[in-house]
Amino acid sequence: MNAPDRSLKHGLFLADTHEVINVSRELVDFNLYGQDTALQEAVKREGAAFAHDELLAFGQHIGTADHLDLGVQANRFGPELDTHDRFGHRVDLVRFHPAYHALMRTSIENGLHSSPWTHPGPGAHVARAARFYLHSQVDAGHGCPITMTFAAVPSLRTTPALAALWEPKVTARIYDPRNVPDAHKAGLTIGMAMTEKQGGSDVRANTTRAHPLGAEGPGQAYELVGHKYFVSAPMCDAFLVLAQTRGGLSCFLLPRWRPDGSKNPLQVLRLKRKMGNVSNASSETELRGALAWMVGDEGRGVRTIIEMVAMTRFDCMIGSSAGQRAAVAQALHHCTLRSAFGKLLQQQPLMRNVLADLVLEHEGSLALTMRMARAIDQRTDPHEDALVRLVTAVGKYWICKRTPHHAYEAMECIGGSGVMEDSPFPRLFRESPVNAIWEGSGNVQCLDVLRAMHKTPAVVQAFFDELAKARGGNAALDRWMGALQAEFKDLADIEYRARDVVDRMALAIQAALLVQHAPAAVADGFCASRLGSAGGGHRNYGTLPRGVDCAAIIERATPRC
Repeated sequence: MNAPDRSLKHGLFLADTHEVINVSRELVDFNLYGQDTALQEAVKREGAAFAHDELLAFGQHIGTADHLDLGVQANRFGPELDTHDRFGHRVDLVRFHPAYHALMRTSIENGLHSSPWTHPGPGAHVARAARFYLHSQVDAGHGCPITMTFAAVPSLRTTPALAALWEPKVTARIYDPRNVPDAHKAGLTIGMAMTEKQGGSDVRANTTRAHPLGAEGPGQAYELVGHKYFVSAPMCDAFLVLAQTRGGLSCFLLPRWRPDGSKNPLQVLRLKRKMGNVSNASSETELRGALAWMVGDEGRGVRTIIEMVAMTRFDCMIGSSAGQRAAVAQALHHCTLRSAFGKLLQQQPLMRNVLADLVLEHEGSLALTMRMARAIDQRTDPHEDALVRLVTAVGKYWICKRTPHHAYEAMECIGGSGVMEDSPFPRLFRESPVNAIWEGSGNVQCLDVLRAMHKTPAVVQAFFDELAKARGGNAALDRWMGALQAEFKDLADIEYRARDVVDRMALAIQAALLVQHAPAAVADGFCASRLGSAGGGHRNYGTLPRGVDCAAIIERATPRC
């Protein structure tokens, strides 16, 4: 019996319903550094031109399809906790997908956790910030232990005897994820355990107690008893921990293993189920007489660990700037390939307005972040030190808080496909609020700005001196600076008004940097949209005023692959 004729009269089969046309493609196999003009300019401008070739090679490596897929896999298959082995022994072992370990190895072997400490000098923090920014676009979660390991070094150095023992392995470019004592490893990672249920950001409310085993004071051994509601990341080899002593809240270095090779009773109760940052393990733990050594002076734990927190907050700025770049790069790439109503999306006037606005947001974030990297490099200069003390909090607050809306708006450029789980945007969107909340929420950052102003009034003058470098470059900015200076003369209800004041400070310094260093299209567009009568940042994206050169702004930022 003959098979039925399934063909149509034109020779097509019923299964061939259509040709796939007018769709985007994956943004892969491109140089993340070579395709980021704003970053290249910032690296040169802020003192790290020496790193250009290395960054170019790094950007090429991490922009391959295979490496970008590591971020996808590390988040698809998140960490899992084994509290005990199958024989009943306590192990507190966090298991990761191999992609996570590959990402960690790449970051550590490229010095993202240590290069400014092992190779200090002009531009060291700028070069490291650029690398961290680039790799954060592949995966943000693994950046948490990288950041904490990097940031722990200044705190450890407050106690030279401990630093001498730990710093060589902490800064080594060797990744060893084994669950074995630190004595058996050549490279170590450091985590952080500050937060408790009852206190949150108010760490002075912590109840964990430290009991001396003999002599007391810096570098001496204690046993810690208490709980930590948020420990990042529990697979690290040691942690900086806050606990109460007779002299007050103090800082301690607590390893996962005791020197005799026994398991230190830092016991992981559960992993946190986070909406974002999935590749990274965060946990709730109990300390049941865990051995630790005091870092810094007794009763000065906050001051000691704030050296670490200052660096982790800076990395939040880097990470959120990276998230903005990843999101807008995806939107720009899509809109160069997809047509609607007879034109490429990138050629549609309203879409141009949206895309250019997203680019401007990222340009401002990156300019401020890299300027602060230079300030960290040059902290021996009183002006630069004052900027670090004040503007780190300003930038952490503003950049991180702007990122969720930025991620959403970029996702909307993709349309319905952007909300599908096989798109990059669900991960970018879920990640986008994390940095705004971690390492001190928005209110905490604003209060830190006020605290810096009160404790060291010279930081305010340093801030306005920095703005003055752009005076005369843009009329809207000049007016904005004048109004802001007037605001600082009236400190009534300043805590109530803190967010408004810090908003205006952030926009002022971003605009000042762009006016000095960015192309006219970028600087003028930023000032016109953020500092004009409808400015202030409290507006939807895609509302740029007339006269902004959207085409030039978009062309500068669009990745090619």
